[in-house]
Amino acid sequence: MKKTVLNIEGMTCSACSNGLEKYLNKQKGIHRAEVNLVMATALIEYDDNLKIEDLNKMVQGAGFKSLGERNDKKEKRNELKKVIIFSILGVILMYISMGAMINLPVPEIIDMNKNPIIYSIVIAVLSFTFLIYGFDIIKNGVKNIIHKMPNMDSLVGIGVIVNFLYSLWNTILVFQGQTHMVHHLYFESSAIIILFVKIGRYIDGKNKNKAVDSIKNLVTITPKNGTILKDGKEKTVTINEIEKGDIVICKPGEKIAVDGKVTKGETHTDESFITGESKPVTKKVGSKVLAGSINYDGYIEYEAERIGKDSSISQIVNLVVEATNTKAPIARLADKISGYFVPAIFLIAILSFILNLAIYSEIDKAVLSLVSVLVVACPCALGLATPLAMVVAIGNCSKRGVLIKSSESIEALKHIDTIVFDKTGTLTEGKLSIVDGEYTVENMKILQSLEAMSNHPIAKSIVNYNIKLSTENKTIEEFKDIPGKGIQGKINGKTYYAGNQKLLNEKNIKNIYAEKELEYSKKGESIVYLFDEKEVLAIVGLSDKIKDNMEEIIKKIKENRYKVIMLTGDNETTAKAIAKKLNIEEVISNVSPKEKQDKIKEINKNNSCLMVGDGINDSPALKTATVGISVANGTDMSADSADIILLKDNMNLILELLNIGKKTIRIVKQNLFWALFYNICMIPLAMGILPISLNPMIASLAMTFSSLTVVLNSLRLGGSVGDVPNRFKMTPKGTDL
Repeated sequence: MKKTVLNIEGMTCSACSNGLEKYLNKQKGIHRAEVNLVMATALIEYDDNLKIEDLNKMVQGAGFKSLGERNDKKEKRNELKKVIIFSILGVILMYISMGAMINLPVPEIIDMNKNPIIYSIVIAVLSFTFLIYGFDIIKNGVKNIIHKMPNMDSLVGIGVIVNFLYSLWNTILVFQGQTHMVHHLYFESSAIIILFVKIGRYIDGKNKNKAVDSIKNLVTITPKNGTILKDGKEKTVTINEIEKGDIVICKPGEKIAVDGKVTKGETHTDESFITGESKPVTKKVGSKVLAGSINYDGYIEYEAERIGKDSSISQIVNLVVEATNTKAPIARLADKISGYFVPAIFLIAILSFILNLAIYSEIDKAVLSLVSVLVVACPCALGLATPLAMVVAIGNCSKRGVLIKSSESIEALKHIDTIVFDKTGTLTEGKLSIVDGEYTVENMKILQSLEAMSNHPIAKSIVNYNIKLSTENKTIEEFKDIPGKGIQGKINGKTYYAGNQKLLNEKNIKNIYAEKELEYSKKGESIVYLFDEKEVLAIVGLSDKIKDNMEEIIKKIKENRYKVIMLTGDNETTAKAIAKKLNIEEVISNVSPKEKQDKIKEINKNNSCLMVGDGINDSPALKTATVGISVANGTDMSADSADIILLKDNMNLILELLNIGKKTIRIVKQNLFWALFYNICMIPLAMGILPISLNPMIASLAMTFSSLTVVLNSLRLGGSVGDVPNRFKMTPKGTDL
């Protein structure tokens, strides 16, 4: 029996996926088929005698299209190989075509002056391979012209075709004995245009289309199996076999299998991947538990309530997919220009042909003027104006640990006026540590020795605190975990306790640190007491520490007149305490992933919003924001949902990114201006109706110069993004750069 995953096209609703699944399960040779609407895939187990082609036909028979077993990694490797191979061919082609012009040694057999026919054949064949390589660009460009929607591919495609056909005609003349026409071959222009566009698209597209992969990875959060109670006995089943109403068991260290409600026991769970809350959450009878959360320290039984597509994880997946599908694309200025540019050039070229024929009555001169207009107006510069600047900016950022997934993200950065920060893991370190306390060195040794016996995250934070205080743990005897309250153990025959206020009250110990507890609680800290059977010995307050330099970074952002908002799933007390330290006035707390997304939508109605986050709970909001940024310690899900990823946990780069966004768009506009200005100046000369005129050779040189101008101007973006701490190059918002 074999197993495969097919990519399905054409499913638009649950009825589609359900219908396809039922249809496939009825087919001969198929043992099991599971269709996923969100992922647009079908997992199929089938007989060895069947082939993928057979499965594709079955899918087609149900009214859908199978895209087969697409190997994205293989496709990416193949594309990289093509870029490398054609880059090498491009260098060779340029050497052959231009080497003699700059006195470089060129083999006599392919020297344009000594062997023009062989030279013409060699560069024609080499250039033709580039036409094959860029056939998708040409095809798409022509198709868009036919549909009256010319785009950048139309510009590039027209330029490539005109250059190649004109050069091909001159090659025929060379074969007929007009060897001087060898200097009018421009094959290399067509080849290099395609190469530049392909390189740009490879870099720009390398990190796109990861949403589906990130959604697939999300399923690993939930366990494959769970333990249910059947007739008073434990039974291990797959997660798909758990039904609503089943009583599920979860022991310390295990993951919650499905969403449910606790019916027995008490424990602490880690729900940070959903809520963003860094503190462990207490669960007791009646509490809700979420699939994928980790059970730290207690045995619980819970009733299964939401399973499969109704689970919290599935809802988050759906939110991300919905945000991905509804996010409007940013309009490209170059595409708008190209919509008028291509037909205008055609009209001008035809007009030039008619005028020259009417004035000079010479068909050769008329044809030459038509070709000159098309060559001089070759949209190389216009076609490269936007993508080349974007490639330089994206490449430069990647060298400094900033991964930008698309040029649209850079364009959008220019318009940002509001920056929204998640709290946990973004403004803060995302882990608890001791920030306050009343204790002696000896008492801290006792506390750390006790906590070293526990797996609770608060215990680990205490153990890791200021290691120099404790060189060796004390020996603990009769250790006992008290779920939801704390721990106890004996040291040299004396019993010690470490825990919360509940444990203190249970043991009837007077709280001499009641005022301290109130003080720490107001700051949103978690409280742990150390006491024996007579008195309280120590108190510590733990909190999620603010990241280094964060206060200065927020200050600089506000100085540049960007509005700053904190948006977090954490509780209001903790959120406001952190916001006060960072001088953030607007705080939105206690929000679910869906509510985060709704808040971002609301902000985007009147502002252009940049969202910075790191957790899975931030994924829908990151996708919904004008620009979503994931920090280095973010999960795969949040990283793949973001438009930009900070591979280094350096928030200084946010300001630098806003700078690069402004500067890149300014460079793009300059490129477009010079490309159009060049055409405005050169086209009248190319028409041949003025005292000064251009032949195709000069037109081609002028075209090359315009492209070079765009390239050099785009390279000015190099070094625009830095990562030097406390160094900000931002100009106040609203001023030019």
